[in-house]
Amino acid sequence: MKRTALFPGSFDPFTAGHLNILKRALTMFDEVVVAVGINIDKRGFFPTEKRLEIIRQATAGMEGVSIIKYDNLTVDTCRELGIRHIVRGVRNMIDFEAERSIADANRRLAPEIETIIIPTAQEFAHISSTAVRDIIKHHGDTSQFVPEDVEL
Repeated sequence: MKRTALFPGSFDPFTAGHLNILKRALTMFDEVVVAVGINIDKRGFFPTEKRLEIIRQATAGMEGVSIIKYDNLTVDTCRELGIRHIVRGVRNMIDFEAERSIADANRRLAPEIETIIIPTAQEFAHISSTAVRDIIKHHGDTSQFVPEDVEL
């Protein structure tokens, strides 16, 4: 039986930290579906199609990765795809508490779906999409914060 997980997020943009979590999730699952969430109430820094392209660049040649976009509840997307695991990454205790709250809500909505929280490797813990967006806004060099083959 193929073990598949959903790795949801806004990925605005997808960072080296996200890639670290994805690679580590692939050691536990046969396939990881990277799911770019679309929130019509929020305007992202990058349009959805650009976010998808960035993830495609970052994961080119990686086996077991698929990329989708979605605009409903994460657990509903899991149910639609027959996925029973959600993967989330955390950089610190603040992230952990937020992710734990979301995991608890998801468990109430869909008790059959389990959330796996993976702490990012220490060398990526300082990287956030917010920081990358700020660097871009100020015309800085993002190369050490995003995956190697990504062009922003």
